Amino acid sequence: MRGTLYIFSGPAGVGKGTVLQRALKKLPGIGYSVSCTTREPRPGLDVEGETYYFLSEEEFRRRIAAGDFLEYANVHGHLYGTRRDIVEEALSTGRDIVLEIDVQGAAIVKEKMPEAVTVFVKPPSFGELARRLKKRGSEGCEEQELRMKNAKEELSHAGEYDYVIVNDIVEDAVSEFIKIVKKHREEIK
Repeated sequence: MRGTLYIFSGPAGVGKGTVLQRALKKLPGIGYSVSCTTREPRPGLDVEGETYYFLSEEEFRRRIAAGDFLEYANVHGHLYGTRRDIVEEALSTGRDIVLEIDVQGAAIVKEKMPEAVTVFVKPPSFGELARRLKKRGSEGCEEQELRMKNAKEELSHAGEYDYVIVNDIVEDAVSEFIKIVKKHREEIK
């Protein structure tokens, strides 16, 4: 039996990574697809092969030409992509897998794999999103402004997703995602 692909999106600073990290610890049989990016690692936050695979732009473009990505996009001025081999290997062995990707990438993957389950994570308010992004302190002022501008556009796509989770209280958002996965596992049985 083939695994289920979950696409997890939302604006920068909404807490997608935190929600997923906690949920995956409580969900057996589900993996996380580590994306590739050309952006620089955030000191103390990013770990090669765990948060991202960090590639030079030249290497990233070589992999595009080779057809290595299921999807790729330019987000916040950097390239991001999902390795096709990681996703296909997990799904073909019956494992569920989660992609944490932006709305551009989510649309591309959903078109290629319409059976994918899409989940959008929203902040309780736009002001709270700005506060979280500033508190994170991993981007400079220009980068924060760009991410807030992009967040408005990303939030306009929430209605295109199968599920929307408001990340006000992290553990509630974690529970919501776990319920979604369990529901889909029951439907497959």
